[in-house]
Amino acid sequence: MTRTRTKRLLAAAIALVGVGSAVVFTNFASAAETTAAGDQVVTETIQVTGVFDGAGQRFIGGGDLGDGGQAEGQDALFDLAAGATLTNVVIGSPAADGVHCAGSCTLTNVKWEDVGEDAATFRGTNATILIDGGSAASADDKVFQDNRGAGGSVTIRNFAVSDFGKLYRSCGNCSTQAARTATLENITATAPGNTLAGINTNLGDKVTLNGITLVGDDISLCDRFEGNDTGEEPTKIGEGPDGTSCVATGVTGP
Repeated sequence: MTRTRTKRLLAAAIALVGVGSAVVFTNFASAAETTAAGDQVVTETIQVTGVFDGAGQRFIGGGDLGDGGQAEGQDALFDLAAGATLTNVVIGSPAADGVHCAGSCTLTNVKWEDVGEDAATFRGTNATILIDGGSAASADDKVFQDNRGAGGSVTIRNFAVSDFGKLYRSCGNCSTQAARTATLENITATAPGNTLAGINTNLGDKVTLNGITLVGDDISLCDRFEGNDTGEEPTKIGEGPDGTSCVATGVTGP
């Protein structure tokens, strides 16, 4: 069964069940990859301040959040205020636009079974992002989208990703650009996959990769782009570690 077909069936099932009902998907592989404590349909973005502990439940988009497509500008299942933490959450399908962080945020043990538009998007200036543990699968394009202004950092560690476009992408064409710093450590990436990190070398981005395990062929460690603030598609200018903007150590696999 194709991913598009699966998503459509899931959305239809949600509509039939109704808001607030427990949903158990036993016939869809994409929804059964992770054992969850229970299922919760989300029809309006959950606003998070402080700590939100999902206790291992699966959260599934419904209503306007249930499209599951790649259209830009979708709402998130979870919208984290600056300083908030999201932990012990399984995000099922449809996933809408996953998680939005307005500023600094922490995501611990969050698992995306079938990434929607993006798994998580980061915003704010001087924002420090930590993703610790968890996994993501079936991302047509980006997993983590970094739209932050200057300052702060993104750290992704102890994370597994499979069937993806880019694990991390520093925005290549945001209207406000900045030099962004990211660290990826103890990552297991399973093909098919495009690249672990996409960065804009002309804007001063830097990514450090350490303890990377690649499973399968044709996964790039980093792609280097010439970013812009005009909204145009950024130009790819290089691939692989260059010792300056992309530094990699402790890489195993093909």
